Amino acid sequence: MAEIEANGVRLYHEVQGEGPPLVLVHGSWVNGSSWQALVPLLTDTFTVVTYDRRGHSRSERPDAQGSVHEDAADLAALIEGLELAPAHVVTNSYAGNFTLRLAAQRPELFRTLSCHEPPLWGLLAGDPEGQEALERGRGSIESVGARLAQGDHEGAARQFVEEVAFGPGAWENELPPPVRATFVENAPTFLDELRDPDQLAADVEALRTIDVPVRFTQGTESPPTFFMVIDRLVQAMPQARRETIEGAAHVPHLTHPEPYAGRIRAFAGQEAVTP
Repeated sequence: MAEIEANGVRLYHEVQGEGPPLVLVHGSWVNGSSWQALVPLLTDTFTVVTYDRRGHSRSERPDAQGSVHEDAADLAALIEGLELAPAHVVTNSYAGNFTLRLAAQRPELFRTLSCHEPPLWGLLAGDPEGQEALERGRGSIESVGARLAQGDHEGAARQFVEEVAFGPGAWENELPPPVRATFVENAPTFLDELRDPDQLAADVEALRTIDVPVRFTQGTESPPTFFMVIDRLVQAMPQARRETIEGAAHVPHLTHPEPYAGRIRAFAGQEAVTP
């Protein structure tokens, strides 16, 4: 079991493969093992690093309220502590929220950054279409939070999967039993995220300053609010690339690992072979 002291917490991590460093950063509810179908498809080209974010599974879970700022600082400390900089970084969902913050603050840590469907709902503020879409999902999020506060972790996880991130039937049909168990185990960390006032906020001016290669990916089967967020992101960051993964939804590394690995290779791999 590999641990590193990073930003005041013990973070579990795994390092596999050989080549330029590639850090995979998981989203809410899960842990570093969620990348297990993807990692073997990348280790012949990259040194692949996965880790459990603070509060998740094998990493330390502090008692105090967490924040996106801590998650960003944790990732910075991990990259520096393992001497990975500059690294290719790939994120899923909520991890993109704090990793984009870090890319604006510490660009020297990054070689490339690829984010799949970051839920930066703050970018939709003041947009009638975006606000309407967010209002439709607000009741579900509030219900998930209430269930978590009452200790109904499995019910909250199922509701989040089927009403917020994936779609009806996804809990049983798209998530393997070990992944569902991890959702339930890490449910308290999502309640912590819900209570963070900065979790979904976006600093457009800071986004515009990011000068590392950035790529956003989306799945054709994902909820449309993610597409709207990426619309706003590429408007703010015209240098960023945008790609769609056919047939995929919010977790392509679970459902479509081979085409997703190909997209990662095509983006980060070009940088990896550059002298």
